[in-house]
Amino acid sequence: MTDNTQRFTGRAAVYDRYRQRYPAEAVLGQLREWCGLTPDWTVADVGAGTGMLSEVFLANGNRVIAIEPNEEMRSVCSQLTSPLLEVVDATAENTGLADRSVEMVAAGRAFHWFDTERALAEFRRILKPGGWVALVSSGRAPATEKSTAFEQLLHNFSTDDGYSRDRYRVHDKLEGLFPELHLAQIPGEQQLLWDDLLGFAQSLSIVPQAGSPQQAPFEAALRRYFDRFAVEGILTIETTCWISAGRW
Repeated sequence: MTDNTQRFTGRAAVYDRYRQRYPAEAVLGQLREWCGLTPDWTVADVGAGTGMLSEVFLANGNRVIAIEPNEEMRSVCSQLTSPLLEVVDATAENTGLADRSVEMVAAGRAFHWFDTERALAEFRRILKPGGWVALVSSGRAPATEKSTAFEQLLHNFSTDDGYSRDRYRVHDKLEGLFPELHLAQIPGEQQLLWDDLLGFAQSLSIVPQAGSPQQAPFEAALRRYFDRFAVEGILTIETTCWISAGRW
């Protein structure tokens, strides 16, 4: 995989259906406290995907410009049909937005796919003076037996050479990027039936897709994982929502 913009081609529908939504009130509460977020701000949601983070800001009354280069993900995002939403075919490194045009740049589970240096330069260009960069992501809580076993399963079947979860842990790597930086972690959980776990797994960009010779062995291994950890047919996954906000 050399083009990160195409990673989720063929996965947009399962991504939107099975990925965990963000805890909107917790996210908005932190951003109001740290940044002074108000409904009159324009927010650029960069790498917007199917619009899960855009939904949070739209619920706050913000005008949202969703920047998403993948056609399938962009199509799902467009179904939000809010008059406050504009969906744009562009990248984090070249948003096409005007200089000093937004109060906040936000990114959900996408920042790790960006060219960090180029993307941050672009964010500085489009932000108004004093504007904020907000990063929000959610995923499995680290250092649990279930999480460790799932990571090993992904490592065994990953379509990316040298897969490591460390590349996704962007919130641990923000020190020094912003003179002012705020961090928070919100605990949560997901309760998944077998079909939910399978759908979630299929939404991951590193998992073999249908038609791959590794798809059936992966699904069999995933079923063994489910049977090992599920209780009465329900798998409970401890999760964390990471929220960060910084400015220059």
